[in-house]
This record gives sequence, C-alpha cells and structure tokens, in this order.
Amino acid sequence: MTFESVRLSHAGEVATLTLAHPKSAFGPATWRDLPQALGELGEARVLVVRGERHFSVGLDVAATAPLIAPTLGDPEGFAALVAEMHAAIEGLAALPIPVVAAIDGWCIGAGLELAAACDLRLCSAPARFSLPEVKLGITADLGGLQRLPHLIGRGRAAHLALTGEPIDAATAERWGLVTEVLPDADALYARADALAAHLAALPPKALEGTKRTLQDGLSHAESLAAAVEWNARHMTADALLSALKGGKL
Repeated sequence: MTFESVRLSHAGEVATLTLAHPKSAFGPATWRDLPQALGELGEARVLVVRGERHFSVGLDVAATAPLIAPTLGDPEGFAALVAEMHAAIEGLAALPIPVVAAIDGWCIGAGLELAAACDLRLCSAPARFSLPEVKLGITADLGGLQRLPHLIGRGRAAHLALTGEPIDAATAERWGLVTEVLPDADALYARADALAAHLAALPPKALEGTKRTLQDGLSHAESLAAAVEWNARHMTADALLSALKGGKL
C-alpha cells in the first residue's frame, strides 16, 4: 500500500517506517497514514522509525490550524480532533514488537512525543530535541508530558516542557532520552539497522513480555506476578536449551 506521508519498507524481519512529509512535519495525512502503515507490518519482528531531512519538526501548523480553529472553545470537538493523533501515537506504543527511533536533525514537539512512544532511541550528533508548545500557548497533549518523566525524570521533563528550549544530542544522551549518539546520519541508520537485526534474532515472546512488563504501569507486586504468568505461558524448554547450546547466555 502507498501512503501520502509515510513509507514502509521491509528487509527480512525488520520493517522501517520513514516519516516522509515534504516539510518534515506531521500534517493531517500523517494521522491517517500511520495507523494504516502499522497495520501492514505483517511478520516484522522489529520496527525502525526514522525521518528524511529531519526526524520531525512537529505539526504542520499551516495544514492543521484550519482544522483546529473551529474546535477552540469546544472541548468535545477538540478532543475528537486530537483523538486521531492519539490513536496514531498510542498505536505505535502498543505494538508488541520493539520500536527503535533513529533520530537525525530536529525532533520537535509532536515528533518528540512520537519518539518518546518508541522503545529505544538513537540519534546523530547533529540531532536537536525540543518540546516548544508553551511558546505557542499550547500544553503538549500527545503523550510527551506523560512519557518523558519516566524516561528522563520529572525535573528534566519539566525543563524541556516549561522552557520550550532545545537540547543537543550530548545532553539528550546524558539525560537518558537517547542511549547512543552516532557521528552522522549514515552511521545512525547503520547502527539502527544493526540493532534491529540483533533484536529480530531474539525470541519474540520474550521481547514482547519484556516490553509489556516495562509498560504495564502496575504496582510492583502486580507487575512481578504478570511477568511470572507471561513466562509460564510462553517460555519453552526448547528455546532455553537452544540458547544454552548456542552460547547466547
């Protein structure tokens, strides 16, 4: 299937979703295309998300403002409009497979909120990150304020969200927003592909159970019990013996 604002490609068990808006922004088509593209993942065991010139500079304000303007002052109408955006980002977060964000250039606003919904984030040295909604008179409402405190701590999330000021790649790594900084875009995408291939070779149910446990939001005791139940249902003796024989442990 061909999409207007994203491209989906497959290489073996790794899928790559390229955010392909000509302005490196998220327009109305993005929120329609993204869930449909995720529905085309098929047997992919890992998804890499990347941009083209930039990962994303956030919303395409010129294209989105005419849709938002009539809903201002109408909480129900505004919520219905934003629900489509939520569905796209929450659908990405809910995938049972690992999602790796490969971030080059700017990662702004809705782009950062989408990146925060991924499981792992890598970036290039020129990458820059910001959550500038306050400068536009907006409270970020696509999941960034909910996810970023868990990723980088409440204080650092507050710094990003309340000041609206950008941070560079080195700061993003120091804060834990990304786990690796690569020298340039070529090195970034090569590393993302290598990481995705490594993940694709691991037992899929173990990856899914790990991801579910990290995201479950349960109390400590409930989360422990859920992880034990997952293993009881999905762990196999054959897989364990194979890992031992293959020297994977």
